[in-house]
Amino acid sequence: MNRRLLAVGALFALVALSGCLGGGGEISEDDLTKDAEYDWDKNVTASYNVTTSPLLSFSADEYKAVVTVENRTTAEIHRGTLLRGDQSVSIEALQFQYPNGTIVNATHDNLTAVEQSDETEIRFPVENGTIAYRANWASGSFGGSPRTWRVQTPVDGSHEVLMPDGSRTDLPLFSLTSPGGHSTGVENNRARIRWDSLNSGGITVRYYLIRDLYIFGGVFVLAGFAGAVGVLYYYRGIRRAKKKRKEVGLDVEQDDDDDIGDDGPPPGVR
Repeated sequence: MNRRLLAVGALFALVALSGCLGGGGEISEDDLTKDAEYDWDKNVTASYNVTTSPLLSFSADEYKAVVTVENRTTAEIHRGTLLRGDQSVSIEALQFQYPNGTIVNATHDNLTAVEQSDETEIRFPVENGTIAYRANWASGSFGGSPRTWRVQTPVDGSHEVLMPDGSRTDLPLFSLTSPGGHSTGVENNRARIRWDSLNSGGITVRYYLIRDLYIFGGVFVLAGFAGAVGVLYYYRGIRRAKKKRKEVGLDVEQDDDDDIGDDGPPPGVR
C-alpha cells in the first residue's frame, strides 16, 4: 500500500514539474488575438497597468504591458517563482504598433509568441516599435502575496506602473517598492510609480488598499477594547476574592509586628 502511495505521489510530482521541464510551444492564435485596449500614448519606455479581479470572482488578477522595443525583433519575458526559478509568462491579446502609429494584432503573419520552459519569446515584424500584451499575475499563488506584484521587464529606460484601484505605496510598514530611485503619486485613486531610468530586470511592488487601513484600525480598536475588558474583569475578580477572604477571616496580609502584638509577650516574660 505504501509503495502505491509513493508511486502515485511521484507521478503527481512528475506532472507538476513537467510544465517547467518542457516548453509550452506556440501560444494559440485564439489567445493571442483576444480583444484588449491599450494606452499607447504613455511617454515612457514601458508601462504596466495592474488590476485585480472583482470580489468573489474566479477570474485572475491581470496586468497590461506596453513596451517600446528598439533594434530587435524579439523580446523575452519571464517571471521569478519561489520554487521553480524563472518561468514563462502566458500572454494574450498581443498587439504591435509600428513607428508610424499603425497597430496590428496577432493575425499578422510575423507577430506571434512562443512559450518555453523558462521564458516567453515574443516575435514581431520589424526592429522598432511597441508591443502590448495582457498577462495574469497570480496574486494568491504559493510563495506570493495577494498585495505583491512582480514583473521582469525586458527593456532599459523609463518605466511606469499603475497599481489597482484604491491602492497606495506610501507607508513603509504596509508597502515596498523595488528597485529604488522612483517617484510616486496617485492617479484616479490608483498608486502610480515611475522610474525615469531603469535597467531591464525585476520590479516588485507591495501595496495596500485604503480599506486595509480601516480594517487594521478596526481590529486594533477591538483588540484594545477586549484587552481593557479583560484587565477590568481580572481586577474586579481580585477585589472580590480579597473581600471574601476578609469576610471569612482568612486575611493574611498583616504585618509581622501585628502578629507579635496579638500573641502577647513570649513565655517567661509575662
